[in-house]
Amino acid sequence: MRGHQRTSEFIDMKFAWRDQAQVLRDVEQRGADAPFAYIVTPNVDHVVRIQHARSDLWPMYRNAWITLCDSRILGRLAARADMALPIVPGSDLTVALFREVIRPDDRIAVIGGSSGAIDKLRQTFGLTNLAHHNPPMGFIHDAGATQDAEQFAIEARARYTFIAVGSPQQEILAYRIGRTGQATGVGLCVGASLQFLTDEQTRAPRIVQRMCMEWLFRLLSDPKRLWRRYLVEGPLIFEIARQWRLRSAA
Repeated sequence: MRGHQRTSEFIDMKFAWRDQAQVLRDVEQRGADAPFAYIVTPNVDHVVRIQHARSDLWPMYRNAWITLCDSRILGRLAARADMALPIVPGSDLTVALFREVIRPDDRIAVIGGSSGAIDKLRQTFGLTNLAHHNPPMGFIHDAGATQDAEQFAIEARARYTFIAVGSPQQEILAYRIGRTGQATGVGLCVGASLQFLTDEQTRAPRIVQRMCMEWLFRLLSDPKRLWRRYLVEGPLIFEIARQWRLRSAA
């Protein structure tokens, strides 16, 4: 699936050696009728989950067309291993796609997101060919609901499919869509990116992002939901990275 793109392996993930401009070109140049291929943007949360609790998720990442490092914290940890990973946040990539690549008449599919957000996307970017499917909460544990989402992606025949149902649901779904062999275009696992783009959520200011403190901004915005992710699970990344460096040096 990855073709001949250059990658760098860090914490057992093969990250594409591509900056945002190169990824935008890759996506734009991929034919609308090309077999479905998807992009994942792992951050600390993804890496801790797959390394610490959900090894069953490896195929979803290893079969991605492009794997991008979403996290400045991961980038700094990689630098300790003398690896300068390009940082391409999924939210930045999503904004750039809508502003620089997607044309109003391109066939777009969105899985997840509110009807209000979809309406705003249409209005903001003048999209005339957008299909939307919002699966029920917990759909990935319901075979019928998952098949409905897969079938929607197949029938949409979209050039760009944005899968916005949270991780790891979106990576699982993208993998399953690809496995059907019937879908087309590029799939992007974008999490809350469309909510940021349509102002349903507020993203951390740029200076906070550059300071690697976006996690704290998000934690303070929703502590009840996110405290465990950022205060209990997230710090495990430092030991995971240390163990990986030891294995790599052996």
